[in-house]
Amino acid sequence: MIQEPEKLTRKLGLHFRNPLLVKRALTHRSAESDNNERLEFLGDAVLGFVIAERLYGKFRDADEGVLSRLRAMLVNQTSLANLARRLNLGDYLILGSGELKSGGYRRDSILSDALEALIGALLVDQGMDACRHWILNQFAEQIEALSVQDWKKDPKTRLQEAMQARGLELPVYILKSVVGQPHDQTFVVECRIALTAETCEGTGSSRKKAEQQAAEKMLAKLVQDFGFKS
Repeated sequence: MIQEPEKLTRKLGLHFRNPLLVKRALTHRSAESDNNERLEFLGDAVLGFVIAERLYGKFRDADEGVLSRLRAMLVNQTSLANLARRLNLGDYLILGSGELKSGGYRRDSILSDALEALIGALLVDQGMDACRHWILNQFAEQIEALSVQDWKKDPKTRLQEAMQARGLELPVYILKSVVGQPHDQTFVVECRIALTAETCEGTGSSRKKAEQQAAEKMLAKLVQDFGFKS
């Protein structure tokens, strides 16, 4: 049973002047034309800016490349979907019958979009200060856990060292598929670690690039879910 949007806002400590914005933020395009796509567009931009602003202030000696990678570690589909799950956003999503049957309320893309749409709704309803406060409150632990010390190392190396430092088995990379002609192929690789049953997939024009992307996503998950320092 879909929960009432007002219950969600109370749980999140938010009070919307226009409750219809919350309903729209939780409405997937499969349900109706008045959906969350425009709010998601707005929330995506605001979220990226607020996190960038915070990282700029926290890491004063980091260059643009490092700041971009730090932001990508926090603001990506996997990490946003995980945050949406902790907030139980899936219980409040308004989906079309097809998405309901296929379990759309569990899908990373739908959950992350809904979270960004909720941020967009908050911006429209209450302005930038309220939006910034709520975002930074949600990401406080992850931002605190970030470090720039190892950012010159590639993601696979950082993930391997993170496992070794904790006495855990090394990550495993499994080639899931290769699509395309020999001169234009796309590789899909799955990364698995002993710490969690969840896996992360990466894609790339080579197996190495796909493994690096999968490792990057797994590192983001470790920061988000377990408070690992990068």
